Amino acid sequence: MQGAFLWEAPCFNLPFVKRPLFLYLLLLICIFAGCATSADIEDIHIDNSHTTNPLLVTVQLKLSVPAAARMEYWALAKKNQVYTTALAASQKEHHFQLLTLGAEKQYGCRIILTKGKDSTISDTYSFTTKGLPEHLAEMCTASITDSTALPRSFKAGYLLLYKRDSPGNISLVEYTGNIRWITQFQHTGVKVAHFTDQHTILSILAPMSYPTSYGNEILELSLNGDTLLHLKKGEKDFQHTIHHEILLHKNHIITLSVKDTVMDLSTIGGSHKDTLNIDGITVLDRKGHKVWEWNVLQCLNPLLDKQLLEEKKDWMHANSLDIDTDGNYLISFYNNGQIWKVDAHSGKLIWKFGRGGDFNIPAGATFERGHAVHKNHNGDLLLFDNGNRNRQSQVLSFHLDEKQRTASLNWKTLFLPGVYTDRMGSAYEIADGATVLSCVSKLNKVYLTDRKGRICWQLFCINIPYRAEFIPAESL
Repeated sequence: MQGAFLWEAPCFNLPFVKRPLFLYLLLLICIFAGCATSADIEDIHIDNSHTTNPLLVTVQLKLSVPAAARMEYWALAKKNQVYTTALAASQKEHHFQLLTLGAEKQYGCRIILTKGKDSTISDTYSFTTKGLPEHLAEMCTASITDSTALPRSFKAGYLLLYKRDSPGNISLVEYTGNIRWITQFQHTGVKVAHFTDQHTILSILAPMSYPTSYGNEILELSLNGDTLLHLKKGEKDFQHTIHHEILLHKNHIITLSVKDTVMDLSTIGGSHKDTLNIDGITVLDRKGHKVWEWNVLQCLNPLLDKQLLEEKKDWMHANSLDIDTDGNYLISFYNNGQIWKVDAHSGKLIWKFGRGGDFNIPAGATFERGHAVHKNHNGDLLLFDNGNRNRQSQVLSFHLDEKQRTASLNWKTLFLPGVYTDRMGSAYEIADGATVLSCVSKLNKVYLTDRKGRICWQLFCINIPYRAEFIPAESL
């Protein structure tokens, strides 16, 4: 097989050592050093010929007797950074997939076999990963302004990025700009993707005939590249176009949806049968059956919106969704500059935050176009604001007292003039919250800054990044 390596167990031939003495010494070595014998491992097949993920290496291991097994592997240039696979149950044949490998790198690996309370360690074997195609190798370029400001967790972790045009891809990129994991799609783009708490990647896909953030497929992949879930619009209860957000919560798929609705808008200057785009929330089980559904009309009369006729083809424009700490939904809208909290059972509107909402906005904390709205590790509301009026994007963190309907500004990161995107974007805190990872989409850049907006690292992406999500190394 092209691109594969085949290893066979070696035979020892020591003519200068008497056989009984040799066997005795070998037994002592196995007991005290824990090495595997040639009788344990019959052969190993190492394969790096994968096409959708050129950085994936698979290992087929065949044993003479059943044993539990795991693998350790490391870059020869970084022998102190060792990766370990999960322990596989006792059997004679094992299949391992080695992840987060670098391109064109030499690696060492070994097998740890466990039988009962005893473990044995094999010899070290080596392999070399393939290079990436030019269009992937040059996909991201990183530059560091202040290396001392980079948190250790950031340097050890990965960024989740995706290409929304077709052919699309999903990648994990380290802070150096090097891709460490990737999967590719020939005829679809990836509209949005999330790393779930089940250590999987959940995404919305669609061909180029769909608008940039809208899709007709839901795909969940393991990091091994296995398809865990694949739902298509038109099947079962998945009947509407979905967009901008996809979450996994309590084994349910939660997404934003949009439905064309015919309404009488003649009283405000429209026609008797006008078409309005209505945003909503759709919850599906893993088989595509509807669990819960909600739409904006349950909480708002569109005839009260003075901009309705101008925005009817994209009314409200929901652009992010999060699950609050109490299990209810937070949904942000681009067009009216608001964030809503919606009861996840009754569908009733609990509050509105933002322009014309239920909370007074603190001085200097007005926002216009919120994106990637979510609760951070402290339970505070974090959002990326496009800042269209002054053409200056910003990140804001609010503490909301929901009972008193008061809001206080924890901190604000105001980017330098020119660091601006009129649409899209995201912001997430890193480590202890002293640094912020922000995606400024229209500049094709991802920045790591302190809270004052001082840039210490940036990543240029050839493809426009919709969001940049950080994944700590321990999550993999």
